[in-house]
Amino acid sequence: MRQAGKIVAKALDEIRQQTSPGVTTAELDKIAEDVLKRHDATPVFKGYPNQRQGGPSFPATITASINEELVHGIPSQARVLQEGDIISVDCGANYKGWIGDAATTIPVGKISDEARRLLEVTERALYIGIEQARLGNRTEDISATIQEYVEREGFCVVREYTGHGVGRNMHEDPQVPNFGRQGRGVRLRKGMTIALEPMVQVGTWKTKLLDDGWTVVTADGTLSAHFEHSFAVTGGEADILTLL
Repeated sequence: MRQAGKIVAKALDEIRQQTSPGVTTAELDKIAEDVLKRHDATPVFKGYPNQRQGGPSFPATITASINEELVHGIPSQARVLQEGDIISVDCGANYKGWIGDAATTIPVGKISDEARRLLEVTERALYIGIEQARLGNRTEDISATIQEYVEREGFCVVREYTGHGVGRNMHEDPQVPNFGRQGRGVRLRKGMTIALEPMVQVGTWKTKLLDDGWTVVTADGTLSAHFEHSFAVTGGEADILTLL
C-alpha cells in the first residue's frame, strides 16, 4: 500500500507542476495515466461502476473538479483551466493488488483570498483529522475534530460523502464522515488503513449531482475544496501512505 500511495503522490505532484491557465483537465488526466503506467500501476477510477442503476462507469484516471464542483468531475478536452480557478484532483492506483488513494486542490494562477483561505482550512482539516487517528480513539473522534475546526473557521463540511477504509479495494469499512460526535463510531485498531478526505464548502453543506451521473457540485454554487491522504493506524502517530 505504501508503494501504491507513493505512485499516487507522484501523479498528483506532476499534475500540480503542470496545472496552469490554458491547460485542459484531459491533459491532467493523461499526466496521471502516464505516471501510473510508468510504475506498473493501474487506475482504480477508470471503469469504476456508477452507484445509480444503469449509470455510466467512470471513464478516466483522475477526477477533476473545478470551483463549485466538489468531487467526481470528468476530465475533458473541453474543460480549460482559467486564471483564478481551483481544481480538486483525486487519484487512485492499484499496485500489485493494493490501493493508494489521495486528493489535492490546486490553485490555478492567482486566486481570490477566499479561495486561498478555503484551501488552507481544508488541508489543515485533513492533518488535524489524521492527528486523531490513534489507538483507543474512534472514527467519529476524527470526524468531530474536522467538523469543529472547519465550522470554527466559518466554512461547512460536506455530509453526503465520506472518508473510508482502503486496502485491497477502493472503498472498504469503516466509513469516516467529516462530521460527528466525539466518542462514537468504530474503535481504531493497529493496522487499519483509512482514506480520510475532508470536503469543505464556502456556503451550504448541501450538494447535488449533475446529469452526467458523476459530477457533484455545491447546491448553492459556492466554492468547494477537497484534500485526501491514505494512512495506517499504528501504535503512535498515524503513518501517512500517500506522501512522496
